[in-house]
Amino acid sequence: MKRMKKILIVLLVFTMSLGLAGCSTESNEAKSEPVTLTISAAASLTEAMGEIQEAYAEKSPDTTLVFNFGSSGTLAQQITEGAQVDVFMSASKKDMTTVKDAGELDDSTWVDLLQNEVVLIVPSDSTLALDSFEGVTDPSVTSIGLGEMDSVPAGRYAKQVFTSLGILDQVTAKAVYGKDVKEVLAWVETGNVDAGVVYSTDAESSDSVKVVATADPSTHDPIVYPVAMIKTSQNVDASKEFIEFLQSDKAKGIFEGYGFTVSE
Repeated sequence: MKRMKKILIVLLVFTMSLGLAGCSTESNEAKSEPVTLTISAAASLTEAMGEIQEAYAEKSPDTTLVFNFGSSGTLAQQITEGAQVDVFMSASKKDMTTVKDAGELDDSTWVDLLQNEVVLIVPSDSTLALDSFEGVTDPSVTSIGLGEMDSVPAGRYAKQVFTSLGILDQVTAKAVYGKDVKEVLAWVETGNVDAGVVYSTDAESSDSVKVVATADPSTHDPIVYPVAMIKTSQNVDASKEFIEFLQSDKAKGIFEGYGFTVSE
């Protein structure tokens, strides 16, 4: 009888151990559940986010980052119209505010992440005697690439610069409008326009253009890149963890390597 009791006790302990092991395994599996984050990001962040994606894969291998790059105004419109997005990275506070005012933003996650500059560029082999924003009014400049002023932040900043200089009408008479800042950069690289207005980080990413002037910060609104989680995200914890990573020393080093200034 005693022997039988011992056997029963051993079986009971063994069964409980299996149960606990099963719970532990399920817990570990729950923690490693794969997550895919959809991130709508300003086109000017394209190169930097490629490296951010690689760095984040090492930190959080179970999280896949899927990027949708475009002009911030267009991305904001997509979000307000119901696009399924987890995180929005804008090139302007105006477009982030548009999403916030539409009730689509988790305000508590808003972080002003980066800063940038507006520059005037020409093809690297250009022979134009152009060394200022005012110089684009010269007859030798027949075309200038600008982002759409209603939807592309770089276009809005350019409009502010030329308005401040009192030459907006002369500039718009020569303007060719791009859907985002990368399209403007491509036009200058290929010589399809004589000059263009982009961010300094875009100019740094290309060997085919050169900067001939940097806009005085007093001529335009501060160029701030905010990031925030969209309220309808189905991946709240993962989204917040990613936003936290963007503020880490590792991420800051990557952004600075691409010419961005990290906001304090």
